[in-house]
Amino acid sequence: MASLPIDTAKFTGIICAVPPAPRLANRETGQLRVDRDTGKTVYQVGLCLMAGSSADVVNVSVAGEPAGVQLGMPVAVRDLVATPWENEGRHGIAFRAAEIKSLSSPASSTSPAGKGAGQ
Repeated sequence: MASLPIDTAKFTGIICAVPPAPRLANRETGQLRVDRDTGKTVYQVGLCLMAGSSADVVNVSVAGEPAGVQLGMPVAVRDLVATPWENEGRHGIAFRAAEIKSLSSPASSTSPAGKGAGQ
């Protein structure tokens, strides 16, 4: 089936709802899924996509670990696509991105002033 591009500029915000985790290719052996084109480990990130008064959380696959992406951080997503799938009577939509990167600087989330301020 064809991949459908998603215009991320239409979202009012995109936030990391589930931190990046490597995807498994084989649960029994613990073998990690690897991207065919790049050879990098495929990671899955739960993203909260917000538009107007609605929000949805979708799992997005990306080749390579998204550096600095943490729970609750606003992120930018490059080349997001949705691919419908069907297998043995099951069906769904798989989301994949070329890149997911943090919009927050790592220093701001770990600075002493940011931790425990006002307590």
